[in-house]
Amino acid sequence: MSDFNEFNLDEKISSKIEALGYTEATKIQLKAIPIVQAGKDVSGLAQTGTGKTAAFLIPTLQRLYATWDGVEREGVKPFENWTSRSTILILVPTRELAEQVSTNLKELSDEETVSFVTVYGGVAYEKQKKLLEKGSTFIIATPGRLIDLYKEKFFDPTQVKSVIFDEADRMFDMGFKDDMKFLLDRIPRDRQFLVFSATLNFDVLTVAYEYGSDPVEIEIDRSLPRTDQVKDEVLHVGQNEKPMFLMSLLNSKEFEQAIVFTNFVRNVPRIEKFLQINGLKALGLSSALSQSLRTKVMDSFRSGETNILVATDVAARGLDIENVDIVVNYELPDDSENYVHRIGRTGRAGRDGLAFSLSSEKDVEALKRLEIFLKSKLEIGWIEDTALIKNFKPFPYTYDPQSKIKDLSGKNNRKESRDPNKKTFQKDKKPYKESKNYKPSEHKEKKHNFEKKQEPYQSNQPVNSKKRPAASSRYKNFTTVSSSKGSAKKGVISKILGLFSS
Repeated sequence: MSDFNEFNLDEKISSKIEALGYTEATKIQLKAIPIVQAGKDVSGLAQTGTGKTAAFLIPTLQRLYATWDGVEREGVKPFENWTSRSTILILVPTRELAEQVSTNLKELSDEETVSFVTVYGGVAYEKQKKLLEKGSTFIIATPGRLIDLYKEKFFDPTQVKSVIFDEADRMFDMGFKDDMKFLLDRIPRDRQFLVFSATLNFDVLTVAYEYGSDPVEIEIDRSLPRTDQVKDEVLHVGQNEKPMFLMSLLNSKEFEQAIVFTNFVRNVPRIEKFLQINGLKALGLSSALSQSLRTKVMDSFRSGETNILVATDVAARGLDIENVDIVVNYELPDDSENYVHRIGRTGRAGRDGLAFSLSSEKDVEALKRLEIFLKSKLEIGWIEDTALIKNFKPFPYTYDPQSKIKDLSGKNNRKESRDPNKKTFQKDKKPYKESKNYKPSEHKEKKHNFEKKQEPYQSNQPVNSKKRPAASSRYKNFTTVSSSKGSAKKGVISKILGLFSS
């Protein structure tokens, strides 16, 4: 590592870094900052938790201050032709990452001079439209919502001076490739182009080269997909034993905060409810929640009010929470790269972290792929039988994902599902008893007279006495066709010959 003072940072940036308590730059920051602030394109590959966000925010702010202040700094290239409408675009795959980048930007920048707007779906358009109309130094956006606002003429891509893809491989995995190319088609070619990710994606680099970029490729510990600060183990258990081992792990380890990952959205409320009914403070985070509720869940987790977060891979990218000590994979991810992002939620900023994966008979293939990807076997862990918690309320396997979930205000956002063990109310069915005063209704039989004779039909319309018009002269040579087969053929031939002769 190296001291931040080596970068000859602007005083406004160095004071912010000092206030945050950071004194040494990480490997990716050490290599990327000088190249980015020199105005060059960069493709940065580094592990999660190594400070990639600061690696592009710090040098970009350096270029901005040099542009605005007119102060020449060695190795810092100001932006050319910067105007009040110019902007820097940061594209991210998820709403959570957009909020995380905006938080980091707020911590590092001067609030009086640097403005920013976050643009993503799931919230109202109006606030985002107003902020874009005013103009912002930074736009931090997911591609889909930004394109919607571009089509309504609230975003002008020709004003972009630098475009940054954060977690670019994830954007391609989520189907944003065409959206990213749509935006790049409209952004000037003389902009700076920065791409940062934790895993290499050749499609991303192909797009970068396709759009005139010539990035300096930076790779930090590519052969080591996991950081040294994270100790990860796999526990071989039965599928039905996973709830017991999950409870035992969370009760036997000391931690400030923990994240439990699952592959399935439907499992998030089940695991959440299972932990809650057994006395643990847990909240679920998945794409099934509204944006306002997702924000409340994350606020509760960051503040420490809730210390266990149950999440899908939506939360595996962009969550920068330093106090996460434990990560538990309830299932092994199908995509091995997601494993790296999951366990990267712990062991951040130099802290040590633990990661446990519960592998059952259903995870065998995923485990094989993972160990091939990691190029090593996972260390096998175990919990002593005496440390296993066996008395707990059962896992709600039949718990409906659309069932009851409470937000932090205490209101129900979903309908409560019926408890499968609870007997439903059934009204006693008593045998039918006729009333004493009951009298059957007297129905008169309708007699139908079928003996009436039908009179012949007589039309009231006047008869047309005019003769039928004569046949067209075109058909004057037609001969009558007899019913016999031989004469029928002759008749058809004569008709055809007659047509040609007329």
